[in-house]
Amino acid sequence: MKTFKGGFHVPDNKALTAELGVELMPLVPDYFVSLSQHIGKPATPVVNVGDQVVEGQLIAQASSFVSANIHSPVCGEVVELVKRKNAQGATVDYLHIKSNGKQDKFTLPKLADPTAEEIVKRVAEAGIVGLGGAGFPTAVKLQPQDPVDTLIINAAECEPYLNCDNRLMIERAAEFVEGVRLIAKAINVSNVYIGIEANKMQAYDALVALDGVIGDSKKELEGRKEGDIVVVLLKKKYPQGAEKTLIKACVNREVPVGGLPSAVGCIVDNVGTAYAVYDAVVNGRSLYKRWMTVSGQGVNSPKNLEVSVGTPLSAIIEFCGGLKDDTVKLVSGGPMMGFSLADLDVVTTKTDSGLLALTDKEACTVLPTPCINCGRCAEVCPMRLMPMYIDFYTTVGDTANAVRYGAANCFECGTCAYVCPAKRPIVQSVRLTKMRMKEKK
Repeated sequence: MKTFKGGFHVPDNKALTAELGVELMPLVPDYFVSLSQHIGKPATPVVNVGDQVVEGQLIAQASSFVSANIHSPVCGEVVELVKRKNAQGATVDYLHIKSNGKQDKFTLPKLADPTAEEIVKRVAEAGIVGLGGAGFPTAVKLQPQDPVDTLIINAAECEPYLNCDNRLMIERAAEFVEGVRLIAKAINVSNVYIGIEANKMQAYDALVALDGVIGDSKKELEGRKEGDIVVVLLKKKYPQGAEKTLIKACVNREVPVGGLPSAVGCIVDNVGTAYAVYDAVVNGRSLYKRWMTVSGQGVNSPKNLEVSVGTPLSAIIEFCGGLKDDTVKLVSGGPMMGFSLADLDVVTTKTDSGLLALTDKEACTVLPTPCINCGRCAEVCPMRLMPMYIDFYTTVGDTANAVRYGAANCFECGTCAYVCPAKRPIVQSVRLTKMRMKEKK
């Protein structure tokens, strides 16, 4: 099994939902659709208060090259444009849509044997973004400035608890692989790899059972035909699914400091993104629903769900049987890179892969103490940074030195904070430094 230098073994805690098939989240009365569901400029509304909309209709348009279209998740009436807090605590604009219970849908024309240009255009029309968490507009990624020769699909899903990508590969293997082929066609590459961790063998078996998909054993690689997709079995280690570590593990290329994957001839996309490309091209459905995992010992009935964007988290928890009394922490996303929530007065976006309710047995509630200079954070850092110094200089307000020790190159995987015996909030220090850098710019 392939891997990278650094990282750490984190208990995956996936058993709660690993064997559960995906369920469709029922309709709720009110949806709040964020205009900022992606990296880049917020989308611009193209509907007015009082307008009637149908499921899949364009309600906000990309406002720049790095932006993404947004579509209605439901049939109903646009009630208001309102400001609300998102999962990160920022106040952003939302379109409030009240459901009328109807099932009317708007779909784009289906594309048969599309060209590369038609695929990219459809991806932009459908508002597809990276569903691994970053939310980078996929149409932009499919038009790289550097020459690329390799596509890598991130199927590692190394975050504990999460199983939405795992279940998607098991339940929609053929559709997912077709989406991968469409992305490869859009960027004109024939070298395609799917990197998957070794704790997802059911998904691995479902993929390699398909025509044109092979494993990465020596025997299979020797018989590889042109156009074959190679599934790379990765060692279970965190953060195996980060772009730079995934590239190193799959094709042994190192992305330079400050560089993008395209700098070494690679493009990396997520499992959910590939499936969304298939859905948009073949079925004409825009991206306004996604698969997510609701898990943790604090929720009464953990589930894998297909959820419409704009669904209140409170409604999702209610559908999953409510919270147990010993719940101490709510997390949007995974426990390593997700965001702790003050309450459930938040709604889902395109990038929400999970919702966790953790008990005191799962979540650390100990207050941080001073750094003891043990160096563990530096030992496990996959980017070979010195996290203890970033944390120290951020704490004393010295942004320049925090940047000097690599804050800008950190992708916030949380490994340093996980192994820290002093329970220092190192990731939050990095985020604070990045925020101060943006303010100075």
